Amino acid sequence: MSDAIADAKRALRAELRERRQLLSAAARENAEAGIHAQLDALVAEHGARSISCFLSTMTEPGTRSFVTDAAARGVRVLLPVTRTDGLLDWAVATPDGDIAEGLFGLPEPVGELLGPIALNDVDLLVVPAAAVDRTGMRLGWGRGFYDKTLGSMERCPPVYAVVYDSEFVEEVPSDIHDQRVTGVVTPTQTITLAPTRR
Repeated sequence: MSDAIADAKRALRAELRERRQLLSAAARENAEAGIHAQLDALVAEHGARSISCFLSTMTEPGTRSFVTDAAARGVRVLLPVTRTDGLLDWAVATPDGDIAEGLFGLPEPVGELLGPIALNDVDLLVVPAAAVDRTGMRLGWGRGFYDKTLGSMERCPPVYAVVYDSEFVEEVPSDIHDQRVTGVVTPTQTITLAPTRR
């Protein structure tokens, strides 16, 4: 990655992180309710019986109520567990599942690890992002877990990134290893940018 691209990514991430930290508790609650409704509709639209999602941090658009409700309704939800080798393990969400702090302080499920290959059986992937641009290019938080995961999948189902409305932007800096997403989910809308990733 060129220094210019790396610097541009760092600067944009810092700006987005600061904006997220300034959101009020009420704004976060409203965003979580909106994300919940948008994800419910997306799962229904795709007829998805098995999905991947993530447990949101305090500053991310909230996914936890969606995960709990989806698991209670019988949707199989795989949640990521970070590994030191840069890959992701997966564990099945349960409505009352325990959550622990994983690598990098991220919230992760406590339960049986299914290994990276478990993701090959899902109908829909819901991933975190710092921002997504109009072409579907996703800017992550810099550790590369999802770029590696998506880049290694033989048959990748639709991938939707969850961001706040202001984080769906015209363009994000990107490099060769960065992965595009199928669409974006915000608290107010779901936009499909490309019907298929490849």
